[in-house]
Amino acid sequence: MEASTADPRTIDVARYLEQMSAHCPYLSPSVEGGLTTWTVYQAAGDRDAVEAELFHACVSAAERLRLLMRGPYGLLRCENVVLLGETPGVSHRELFAWPHWALKNLYSTVGIMFGKFCAGVEERTRSGSRTPAAPVSFVPVRAAIRRLDPFFLRADPDLAAALAMADDDGRDVFASLSRDWTEIRTWARHLLPPTRPLPPSGTP
Repeated sequence: MEASTADPRTIDVARYLEQMSAHCPYLSPSVEGGLTTWTVYQAAGDRDAVEAELFHACVSAAERLRLLMRGPYGLLRCENVVLLGETPGVSHRELFAWPHWALKNLYSTVGIMFGKFCAGVEERTRSGSRTPAAPVSFVPVRAAIRRLDPFFLRADPDLAAALAMADDDGRDVFASLSRDWTEIRTWARHLLPPTRPLPPSGTP
């Protein structure tokens, strides 16, 4: 993929952020404080190439966030990785599935939360209400809210427990793993029972 940094207005998400602020009390202060950032990627290449670049883009965002979280307003910071363009025969939902699953398993213990939103798709909040459809497909990378976010991982009790007790001690989350996407994806596949479906679209 080819990457470029964009202002939210460039990708026309201002109205979406305004609407979403009704569902997330942290969003407005984050946006107003200039603490919500966006990096835009244009899909180029086959599925494996796009998945790999998406995964590494989110890793870069997560590692930046780990440093920023230690500073002022760290819990309000959010880095969003946007995916534009098409990969023939593969939806954005499918492209997000394995990178998102691997990222959750890598970073839950250090208190990083990953969502996934696909363009044109409505999601549901914890209370069951509908959120506006996202204008672009993106992965939000943010600090975990330990009293709320384990709910989103209720289908994965081990991940929910890890997130609830998360402590970023500066560890290298790749200490026992290769950073090669092919190997990471194989590792992530082994974390899912064979009969279990892919993680669904939505948050997280």
